[in-house]
Amino acid sequence: MRRREGCRARGGGRMECSWKTVLLLVCASLGVQYTAIRTLRDSLSGPCQGTYRCQTRHHRDSRWRALCDDSWMPVDSPRKHILLFATTRSGSSFTGQLLNQHPGIFYVFEPLYHVQQAFTNSSSRLRRTLDRRSLLGAYRDLLLNLYTCDLHFMKNYIRPEPQDHVTSSFFRRSSSHALCSPPVCLKAGDVVVSDSPDETWCPKKCGALNLTLASMSCLSREHVAIKTVRVPEVGDLRTLTEDPRLDLKIIHLVRDPRAILASRMMAFSDQFRAWKIWNATGRQPRYVDLTQITSTCKDMAASAATGLQTPTWLRGRYLLVRYEDLAFNPKEKAAEIYRFVGLEMEDRVRMWIAKNTNSNVSSPSEWNYRYSTSRDSRATAESWRLRLGFDIVRTLQNLCNDTLTLLGYKQVHSAAELRNLSHSLVEHRTFQPVTW
Repeated sequence: MRRREGCRARGGGRMECSWKTVLLLVCASLGVQYTAIRTLRDSLSGPCQGTYRCQTRHHRDSRWRALCDDSWMPVDSPRKHILLFATTRSGSSFTGQLLNQHPGIFYVFEPLYHVQQAFTNSSSRLRRTLDRRSLLGAYRDLLLNLYTCDLHFMKNYIRPEPQDHVTSSFFRRSSSHALCSPPVCLKAGDVVVSDSPDETWCPKKCGALNLTLASMSCLSREHVAIKTVRVPEVGDLRTLTEDPRLDLKIIHLVRDPRAILASRMMAFSDQFRAWKIWNATGRQPRYVDLTQITSTCKDMAASAATGLQTPTWLRGRYLLVRYEDLAFNPKEKAAEIYRFVGLEMEDRVRMWIAKNTNSNVSSPSEWNYRYSTSRDSRATAESWRLRLGFDIVRTLQNLCNDTLTLLGYKQVHSAAELRNLSHSLVEHRTFQPVTW
């Protein structure tokens, strides 16, 4: 391994660098402008001024102890770029936490939310000129910049726009260990991400997010993982899989469309009001929007069909995971995911699985927010069968027949069969990409 000036070798083939060197690496890797580094130095004022060295007299300041600690410096190792590719209410928050628990992964929850919001909130005249292709292009640009640890690129989409590289509007920051721990946050203490049911605990504890510190944290971690439910089809990611700067691994998370619909009806009550009326009365309202689920079925089936055929640009880069398989056998499926991305499953991941897949939460208000990841996974995998009426289920089965067949979900033909949980509707199926 080539030795860099200002760096020293550590065990396991790692290289750790001085504060001066890491600033140079940040500038080289991210193209951070001088003003960004100057703002960081001036706002914190301390060992980065002048010589950039960690001086003893500043060590009393807790803000600098972590920044001057070599353990937070960039390391030399092959970087994995992981994308959890899913749809809304498919179990992606839960699955994403399996990656977030790994100490070497810089995990970001739904950064494309900011792109979607920026496009949606544009002037009506501008929105008319923005087509699907433009939005997907913006998605890909942001993903590429995040995978190369340029979190300053988020300034193009976060609203209100960050001032001096600092923002209080980073979506679901609390879902990321890296964004709620040193060097980004020095006040987190022993709080573990996802142990707190309050989505706002991290901003309250850590204050506003400094994007420069977040970029440094990203560089200090060996791998980057991102979760998104906003890219419609896996084919939309082709340019990223072919980008020589990335080693992209796509985990395609799917779920029974009937379960997705039931979950959306609970989580997004206003948007699915017509469906809730249908479910309560057994009569289909004329104004119900069937595309709220048929578009999901179409995209899910198209992506699975593409991925399992393994075109050249996806070979070795695609893994199909059914949420139900993960819920029934969390340790085994988590191990499969980690083998696919080429990482060892750490003990912290196993401990999180044990704690969060057999949850007996006593208070219904303790985990009542939208993105809860603690659950009795085996019990909830098919609990939708007790919430949806047979008329809705029958209609959905007709609309999504091809998707259900492709992904191995059995159909029901009576209300009694729907409610009989002793017979699973999840076929035993192994999804192996076609080999050439």
